[in-house]
Amino acid sequence: MAQLTMIEAINQGMATELERDDRTLVFGEDVGINGGVFRATQDLQEKFGADRVFDTPLAESGIGGLAVGLSLQGFRPIAEIQFLGFIFEVFDSVAGQAARTRYRLNGTRHMPITFRAPFGGGVATPEMHADNLEGIIAQSPGIKVVVPSNPYDAKGLMIASIRDNDPVFFLEHMKLYRSFRQEVPEEAYEIPIGKANVVQEGSDVSIITYGAMVQEAQKAAKKLEKDDISVEILDLRTVQPLDIEAIVSTTEKTGRVVVVQEAQRQAGVGQRVMGEIMERSVLSLEAPVGFVAAPDTIYPFGQAERDWLPNAKDIEDKVRELQDF
Repeated sequence: MAQLTMIEAINQGMATELERDDRTLVFGEDVGINGGVFRATQDLQEKFGADRVFDTPLAESGIGGLAVGLSLQGFRPIAEIQFLGFIFEVFDSVAGQAARTRYRLNGTRHMPITFRAPFGGGVATPEMHADNLEGIIAQSPGIKVVVPSNPYDAKGLMIASIRDNDPVFFLEHMKLYRSFRQEVPEEAYEIPIGKANVVQEGSDVSIITYGAMVQEAQKAAKKLEKDDISVEILDLRTVQPLDIEAIVSTTEKTGRVVVVQEAQRQAGVGQRVMGEIMERSVLSLEAPVGFVAAPDTIYPFGQAERDWLPNAKDIEDKVRELQDF
């Protein structure tokens, strides 16, 4: 198996589906000859042609409308929103149209759209580029929201997203694009949407998280293991729908839970996860559910984001607090 970065795995996942199904199209700002601002679509236009991989004007609302219209005509669009912070211009197409169409038309039509967007902190992007807005999308019924944390998951979830007959928002954390490599099979494979993954087994405390915070959780776990604190890490992988069974299972196994997200406390999906735990597994808890998140402020400029973002030390401190409860 090849060692791929996450951006390479995403590219390979799209190429797999472009090769498999000629109804699959890729479009967005600069995705053609340039291969996207991060090169996620590099070489795809050259291989599959400008009729299937093409640039659009700088108009997110137009990208969304095109995706909806093409879906109604039997295509399977992969529509890139250049940065998640630009979602507000396209949100009517996402939540007002794509999310409702199957219900509106009594199941006679589907919306097999994969919306892609980079997001996330740690790379000092300009304002409105790094915002964690996954919670806004996840709170819109009818849309699935995927957030991979590694190259292997990214390819399998990308393929599953493109093959899904409902709209999927596929969120790609910019810091993870080229931060490490992982073995990724060359052949096609799917990772089921809505299925979480136990990254590491543990017995004392569970950390439930997603995206780039999975790596921060692993760093914290290594520190805690030196003091004989055994940590289980659950990577949600999909934040809508949540894998409730996995959340309940790890909660009841350890009795102590820390929910971690990069987004502000009022944002993300952490509060939803905590609510599900309290409703379903409160009697299994040995301590209150801990929560690690960014402050409830506007996302800061790049010079300040490292002081603002949650990190491994924050997670470690919260775990120790629960252990001493």
